[in-house]
Amino acid sequence: MKKFFLLILLTSGILSAQNVEIPTIVLTNINFEIKISDYPDTISAIRVKIFSSDNKIISEHNLQKNENYFTGKIRLTESGKYFVEVNGKRITKQLNVIPGILSIIPPLIAIFVALIFRQVLFSLLLGIFAGTFFLYDYNPLIAFMRVADVYIINSLIDKSHIQIIVFTLMFGGVIGLISRSGGTTGIANLLIPLARSRKSGLFATWLSGIIIFFDDYANTLVVGNLMRPLTDKLKISREKLAFIVDATSAPVASIFLISSWIGYEVGLIQDGFKVIGSNVNAYNVFLDTIIFRFYPIAMLIFIPVTILMKRDFGPMLRAEQYSIINGINAKHSGSKSNDILKSTELFGNEDKAKWFNGVIPILVIVFGTIAGLIFTGMQSLDSMGIKDYGIREIVSYSDSYSALLWASSAACIVAGIMIGIQRIMNLGEIMDAWFLGIRSMFLAVVMLTLAWSIGSITQDMKTADYIISIISDSISPHWLPVLIFIVCAATSFSTGTSWGTMAIMMPLVIPLTFHISSGNNLSDADSYLIMIGAISSVLAGSVFGDHCSPISDTTILSSMASGCDHVSHVNTQLPYAVFIAVLCMLLGDIPTAFGFPPSISILLIVISSAIGLRIIGKKVEA
Repeated sequence: MKKFFLLILLTSGILSAQNVEIPTIVLTNINFEIKISDYPDTISAIRVKIFSSDNKIISEHNLQKNENYFTGKIRLTESGKYFVEVNGKRITKQLNVIPGILSIIPPLIAIFVALIFRQVLFSLLLGIFAGTFFLYDYNPLIAFMRVADVYIINSLIDKSHIQIIVFTLMFGGVIGLISRSGGTTGIANLLIPLARSRKSGLFATWLSGIIIFFDDYANTLVVGNLMRPLTDKLKISREKLAFIVDATSAPVASIFLISSWIGYEVGLIQDGFKVIGSNVNAYNVFLDTIIFRFYPIAMLIFIPVTILMKRDFGPMLRAEQYSIINGINAKHSGSKSNDILKSTELFGNEDKAKWFNGVIPILVIVFGTIAGLIFTGMQSLDSMGIKDYGIREIVSYSDSYSALLWASSAACIVAGIMIGIQRIMNLGEIMDAWFLGIRSMFLAVVMLTLAWSIGSITQDMKTADYIISIISDSISPHWLPVLIFIVCAATSFSTGTSWGTMAIMMPLVIPLTFHISSGNNLSDADSYLIMIGAISSVLAGSVFGDHCSPISDTTILSSMASGCDHVSHVNTQLPYAVFIAVLCMLLGDIPTAFGFPPSISILLIVISSAIGLRIIGKKVEA
C-alpha cells in the first residue's frame, strides 16, 4: 500500500512539474508556438485544446515530440481571450489575441508624431503608451502605470543598457573635462589650419568616422563632439555634420572586421544555421556577406561623393545654404541639443587651450577600448579552453560594453590628472566640470531609455512577425534578398533597433531561405548565393533603420553629439538614406541574386549615385 501511494505521489509530481510555455500576446492569423517539456519519455504526443472566454472549443492540436519537448504551431483568426488545456488540464495563463494591424501602430505613432510635432520625447512616450494600451486590455489607467513600472524600468535594469548609459555619462564627463580645460578649443585650433575650407572640413569629419570603427556609440559621441567646433567655424550645417556622424557609425561598425558588432552578428548567423541542422562556419559566412552589404558600403562611399561634387539635394541642400548665409547659431540657437551640449558652462580656459588635453583622453578611449576588446576576448577564449585563435576570434568573443566602460572611466581619470598637473583648474573645478559633462548627456540618456522601451513594446506586440506575415509563401528564391531587405529596413525603421531586428529576423530568414531554395531545386552553389544574399539583406536592412529611424538610439546620439535638432537631422538625412537604399536594391540585391558580381554592383551604385546627385542636386556654394 505504501508503495502504491508513493507511486501516485511520484507520478503526480512528474505531471505537476510539467513546463508549458505559451505566449501572452498573440496576433490574429499569425502562427504562434506552444512548447511543453518535463513530460515522461513514454508519451509520444500531447493533446492541446484552445477554449474561448465563454468556454467553447476553438481548436484541437496534437503536439509532437521534438527532442526533449513537445511543440506545435497554432493560429487563431479572431481576437479575444483564450484558454489552453493540456491533456485535460486547464492552464491558468491566458492567450490574449489582438488584431495584427495593431502591432504596427505604436512605432508609427512615435515616428509620425516626432516628424509632425517635432517633440521626440513626447512622441516616444505616446508610442509606448499606445503599446501598453493595446497590451493591457485597452485600459488607459493600467497602460499609464505599465509605461513606468514595466517598460521604462525593464529598460533600465537590463545590464547592457546600464553599461551603455554609464559609458555615455562617463563619456560626457570626459567631454566636460576637456572642454572646460580648453582641450576642445585646442583641437579645433589645431585642425583649423589643416581644414581651411568646407571641403577639407567635411573630409576630416568623414575620415574621423572611418577611423573610429570599433563601436557605433563611441564613433557617434567622439566624432560629433570633436568635429562640431570646427564645422561650426567653417559654416557646415549641423544637419550635415549629424548626417556624416550617423552615416559613419552603424554602417562602419557593422562591416569592419574589428568591432563590437561582430560577435553579435556571427552568433545570430550560427543560431540560424543550427535551426536547419547545418554546421557551417558562421564566421566564414559573415565574411562572405560583407561584399553583399550594399547599403552600408554605398552610404560610406556616398559621403565623399557629395563632398567632392559639392552638391546636395532636398532639405539638406536648404540646411547647407542657410548655414552659409546665416551661420550656425542663427538656426540652432533654440535647439535643445545645442543648449545642452554647447552650454557655456562646459567651455572655458581658452587662453590655456592645448590640443593634447583633448586628444590624449580621446586616444585613451580609442586604444583603451581596443585593449579591452582584446583582453576580454582572450579571457573568454581561454575560459572555453580554446588556445589556437587569431584577432578575429578574439574580437568575436570580446565584451565590448565592459571595454567601453573601462576606457571611458580611464579617460576621465587621465583627463583629470592632466588638468590638475598643469594647474588649469583646481580639484573642485575639475569635479564640477566632470559633473557638468555628465549632466550634458542626461537628455540623451532619457531618449535612449524611451527608445529601448518602445523597442520592447514592438517586440511584445510582435511587430516584426506581422511585417513578415505580409510576405507570401510563394516567392521565387532570387527575389528573397531584396524582399528581406525591404522587410528588415521597414522593421528596423519602425522599431528603431538594428540588433533587435537582426535577432528577430535572422532565425526566421535562414530557415525560410533554406526551404524556399530547396523547394525550387536550386544547385548548392545557387542556394548558398541566395543564402548569403538573404543574410546580407538582414544585416544591411537592419542598419538602414539604425541609421535613419527617428527612434533609433544612434540617430538620437548623433543629433545630441552634433548639437543638431533631432527632427531636423532626421528630415535632412532620410532622403539620402532612401535614395541610396533604392539604388542598392535595384543595382545590388536584385542582380547579384541572379549571379551578377557584387563588386561591379557596388561600382554601378556609386556611379549611379553620382549621376543622380548631378541631376537632382545643386551646388551648395556659388
